[in-house]
Amino acid sequence: MLRRKPTRLELKLDDIEEFESIRKDLETRKKQKEDVEVVGGSDGEGAIGLSSDPKSREQMINDRIGYKPQPKPSNRSSQFGSLEF
Repeated sequence: MLRRKPTRLELKLDDIEEFESIRKDLETRKKQKEDVEVVGGSDGEGAIGLSSDPKSREQMINDRIGYKPQPKPSNRSSQFGSLEF
């Protein structure tokens, strides 16, 4: 395999300006999201989303994605059906 010399990258003024504009845009989005969360936290539904109860959080996620978990069977006959020997 042939080796080649490293390519030199130059930082241009346009690149810096593009980076700054994208960074400012992300910061404004983050502030807006935080403002919405603070305002939503005072409502009843917003408080549910910030709840520390893992079961309610898990249930909310399951409802959102449409997952309906089936309860696990507790005895052997329900695990293997009605097998007779």
